[in-house]
Amino acid sequence: MAIRFELLARDGQARLGRLTTPHGVVETPTFMPVGTQATVKGLLPEQLRAAGVQMVLANTYHLALRPGAELIAQLGGLHRFMGWDGPILTDSGGYQVFSLAAIRRIGDYGVEFRSHVDGSLLTLTPERAVEIQELLGSDIAMCLDECPPFDAGETVLREAVRRTCHWAERCRQAHRRSDQALFAIVQGGLDLALRQQCARTLIDMDFPGYALGGFSVGEPPASMYPVVAATAGMLPENKPRYLMGVGRPQDILEAVAAGVDMFDCVLPTRNGRNAQAFVRGGVLRLRNAVHRTDPRPLEDDCPCPACQHYSRAYLHHLFHAEEMLGPILLSLHNITFYQRWMAEIRQAIAAGRFAEYRAARLAQYGSDN
Repeated sequence: MAIRFELLARDGQARLGRLTTPHGVVETPTFMPVGTQATVKGLLPEQLRAAGVQMVLANTYHLALRPGAELIAQLGGLHRFMGWDGPILTDSGGYQVFSLAAIRRIGDYGVEFRSHVDGSLLTLTPERAVEIQELLGSDIAMCLDECPPFDAGETVLREAVRRTCHWAERCRQAHRRSDQALFAIVQGGLDLALRQQCARTLIDMDFPGYALGGFSVGEPPASMYPVVAATAGMLPENKPRYLMGVGRPQDILEAVAAGVDMFDCVLPTRNGRNAQAFVRGGVLRLRNAVHRTDPRPLEDDCPCPACQHYSRAYLHHLFHAEEMLGPILLSLHNITFYQRWMAEIRQAIAAGRFAEYRAARLAQYGSDN
């Protein structure tokens, strides 16, 4: 097995685990920063390590376009190429089926994209998606899937589930690397019957891990939470469960409570580039005038360079002066915030007090200034 997952403790449905990969151990629940193009934007690998990052995510579609999977393989694989020696998960391009719907065509054979870079044709079949990820050499690869919008009709949802299962079987047949785990993705929108059908079919194929896909694509959180909880409960106890693309702190707390182990999202770095800092009380918007003369750090107890060396006033200045250091410092702070917070979640589960912790954090997290 390319990976080993150990369930160490449970508190209600919340799970404390350990995921062992060829490039290191990941304590779960865990949050993976997004390094779409073989970089977590603006941050060095050593800064990610210092912030507590265990695992990063990279993107099959984007790396296939630039610089090309074959070139990355020629240069020693994705770990060496991006200077990150820890675990890497690569998504399959399935999210781009949703996000780039205007420039793609889809059929049972796969997906054809018109490159957003130069208009060239990129064809992703299940087999090619696996081949690209094997060339990249990630620790965990994802099956190609069809991610429909949340408001898709029943016919579209049923077809997406059928195609996702069909593609998963083809990915499974094509996968060859013994040092890489292949995860399947459960689709079905907000339809629990379709989610159940998809989960049962994929579980019968016996993948080493399963993802919950098709969430955070426009649906309100109140609609998402019960479906996430029900879907997580459909998945095997002894294998990791990964909720794709969901990253608001409130959403992660609810998903951990439902038994989810792994998360990724662009929010920490995207919001950091847009002058928004995650703190215990909510979100600080550093462009706002209230921060212009504020000598305080973002958070008193945060070990990140932004908090240790700079004031809110200085960060406010950087963004108004359009200095690149501002986005770098806030991205690093936000990544640090998420990693410290996930460590607290793991500690709460281990101590059997996650429900109390979750309630306190949900009550605390809400201000925005």
